[in-house]
Amino acid sequence: MSHTEQSDVLERFLRYVKVNTQSSDADCDRVPSSDCQFDLANLLADELRALGALDVEVSEHAYVTAHIPASSGSEDKPALGLIAHLDTTEVAPGAGVAPHIVHYKGGDLVCGTVDGTDIKIGPDKLPALDALVGEDLVCTDGRTLLGGDDKAGIAEIMALVARIAENPELPHPPLAVCFCPDEEIGHGAELLDIPAFGCTYAYTVDGGPIGEIEWECFNACEVTVTFDGYSIHPGDAKNRMVNATNLFCEFHNLLPVPERPEHTEGYEGFIHIEGVSSTVTHATARYIVRDHDAARFQAKIDLMQRACDFMNARLGEQRVHMDIKQQYRNMAEIVADYPELIDTAKMAFETVGVTPNVLPIRGGTDGAQLSFRGLPCPNLSTGVYCCHGVNEFIPVSSLEKMVDVLAELVARFAH
Repeated sequence: MSHTEQSDVLERFLRYVKVNTQSSDADCDRVPSSDCQFDLANLLADELRALGALDVEVSEHAYVTAHIPASSGSEDKPALGLIAHLDTTEVAPGAGVAPHIVHYKGGDLVCGTVDGTDIKIGPDKLPALDALVGEDLVCTDGRTLLGGDDKAGIAEIMALVARIAENPELPHPPLAVCFCPDEEIGHGAELLDIPAFGCTYAYTVDGGPIGEIEWECFNACEVTVTFDGYSIHPGDAKNRMVNATNLFCEFHNLLPVPERPEHTEGYEGFIHIEGVSSTVTHATARYIVRDHDAARFQAKIDLMQRACDFMNARLGEQRVHMDIKQQYRNMAEIVADYPELIDTAKMAFETVGVTPNVLPIRGGTDGAQLSFRGLPCPNLSTGVYCCHGVNEFIPVSSLEKMVDVLAELVARFAH
């Protein structure tokens, strides 16, 4: 298809991804963790006001909230929330995004060239590419992630609001919109004022390839393990030096290789090391632990604790310490009681010609926190592929089709 005249959702997406909104785990003690998230928050608030949304606010923590009145005859229907997140991950470069459209003809998808090397991914690594031959794909120049996680969700929700503003008679219940900061570092919707938001149900728009519907997610925590060494001149080190880096290596090797994320799929959980810093005197390793099953999740934490205890017993002193930070729980515990939310989403996808794909999230969304705070909140696809890396892309057709899905979804809540 030609994009000489870009669709509304595509135009919005191409603008939004250029606004740097990377969250900062090092500054997770404040919300937002990065001031740049206000840049997109304020931009979206201005656009919502221009589209006639009511009660548009940007909170001191960069939460954007707004309300859309119901279509005629649907004023008494329960309010429905649509939610996406402002921030992008810091695990890949995220500033200076330069999006462009590649017409994919098959084989390797080359998004750009960096220092003479093609940045590419092929069907051998991503079999789904075979079904995308002939599609227009939004990619970066290969230097940064794209930010479709979750600016695709933001663009799709905003395009729906624009469609309703242009055609207020389109059926929809009272709607509430929220764009949250810091989802990527676990804050997400933690500070959203749910009573003021005023919804009975909500959906996050934060999933992957189009058609995904997710109501199960991981139980999740962050585990920080510290190692205290003892430094002495290596020439005098025998039976005296305790090298903290070696302690880390020993600890890491006590953890089961099959439970690393690169060896797991589906409902299989994992223990993932995100980073380590070390010297002879001190080392710090950051892990995340994930599992859909609460008992298996706890077993992974217990395994790590046993590794700490084993090392301290061997050393004869406390040199290995473990700190656990709980992040979120499997929202299936809550959403299972609201099967109508899944059924309605499935019908919305089917009505616009998209095959729904109900599957567990191998991650988390703002919906996990919200569900446990009293707002049942499954997750819907955005259309994006290869999140959190420089190969990230999204088909233009998925962006556009998701706006149709959301329009059909809200219409079903209006009846």
